[in-house]
Amino acid sequence: MATKIRLQRRGRKGYAFYSIVIADSRAPRDGKFTEKIGTYNPNTNPATVDLNFERALRWVLVGAQPTDTVRNILSGEGVYMKKHLLGGIAKGAFSEAEAEARFEAWKKNKQSGLETLKAKQEEAKKNETKIRLDVEKKINEEKAKALAEKKAAEKTVSVPIETEVQEAPAATEQPESVAAE
Repeated sequence: MATKIRLQRRGRKGYAFYSIVIADSRAPRDGKFTEKIGTYNPNTNPATVDLNFERALRWVLVGAQPTDTVRNILSGEGVYMKKHLLGGIAKGAFSEAEAEARFEAWKKNKQSGLETLKAKQEEAKKNETKIRLDVEKKINEEKAKALAEKKAAEKTVSVPIETEVQEAPAATEQPESVAAE
């Protein structure tokens, strides 16, 4: 039986997540499977992978062929690195303790890279928010300035009208007082 490690689609329309399964290569995508070894959620940033490392390593060592996406997932989780190190132990290139030390060093390096990536994304998000706030403040200041200019213009226009209105009755009163004399 040709065995594959592949993804089985789950979730709703527009929000897919996947189960990582061991299945016969002739079985349909969402059909029967031999074993479920993990899940993969590409909707998060970075994508979330929950994998039973030991079972995945066992199936890779037995000869199960992963699909391209699953190969990338397994490689990112270190299954292929561990397989490579186990091959070195079998050939006598180094001891099991040294292989474990190399694997832990690789894993630590991988984690620090992910943490750096997350930190950069958070910093970029903060910078974007700051830029948006600065732009919004400038726009609000411009609107407030334009509104203040408009109100000042209304006051200057309304002030001369009132003075003209007050002067006009005074002009009509003077001729009456002249007529009364």
